[in-house]
Amino acid sequence: MSIRPFSIGRWTVAALVALFSLACLFPFLMVVSGSLSTEKDIVDHGYALLPRHLTLDSYRILFLGSNRIVDAYGISVTVTVVGTILSLVVTSMGAYVMARRSFKYRNILSIYVIVTMLFNGGLVPWYIICVRYLDLKDTLWAMILPPLANAFNMFLIRNFMLSMPEDLHESAKMDGAGEFRIYWQLIVPLAKPVLATVGLFVALGYWNDWFLGLMFVDKQELQPLQLLLRTLISNVEFLKSSSNAAAMQRISNQIPSESMKMALTVVTIGPIVFLYPFLQRYFVQGLMVGAVKG
Repeated sequence: MSIRPFSIGRWTVAALVALFSLACLFPFLMVVSGSLSTEKDIVDHGYALLPRHLTLDSYRILFLGSNRIVDAYGISVTVTVVGTILSLVVTSMGAYVMARRSFKYRNILSIYVIVTMLFNGGLVPWYIICVRYLDLKDTLWAMILPPLANAFNMFLIRNFMLSMPEDLHESAKMDGAGEFRIYWQLIVPLAKPVLATVGLFVALGYWNDWFLGLMFVDKQELQPLQLLLRTLISNVEFLKSSSNAAAMQRISNQIPSESMKMALTVVTIGPIVFLYPFLQRYFVQGLMVGAVKG
């Protein structure tokens, strides 16, 4: 077995990659350490890689209403899974139509999609349509349908599909396949890298979203995790800033607000951290969309 000779360039690149990886890892370790630190240590000494005095007070406060946390987790997981799948289906279908060179109106459709990236109707008309006409108030669909079709993602998938040979469609047509069968059985399997990349972006958007829940959801049992934890943090900040009553001030000073923010980050980032390794190999290929023409 041959051994590659020593190369200063290779070692330099490896060292730079290692340093960059550590630079990305340190903030996450500090967040975990901050969630396990006491409020006094954070205020007096700031954040550190290792907690000075280990405590789980922040997690105990977060999970005081454990049933609501579990329910909110279920809502967020449901919205993320259903929204990501539907978004990929709708977006890839639109991208497939715009990528079909034989479709006479594909340029008009592309211009229409581009216009949606440049202009919007504003917050009030959007809210009226969702509540009055689509009747999405206090439903899970209110957190799924509004961001379902993203124009940027549609063009990303379209560019990937344009790199596929047109002969694939022609040969499938000769074998008697229809457009939907070509899309589902031929194009979608070949587009796995870009679909996995876009799917990760879409899943991140659904998982981190709290604004749609704030706008359309009044029922507590339908609140997503991000909205519930944001409300909790807002209530803690309100208590700490209130000076109307001495008793309230004394109680609020005992609440570890800074470490709770770090615990909140750890709680919400978990599913995405576990999702990324499964999509990593597709993610790297998807980032190269359009970089190499075959």
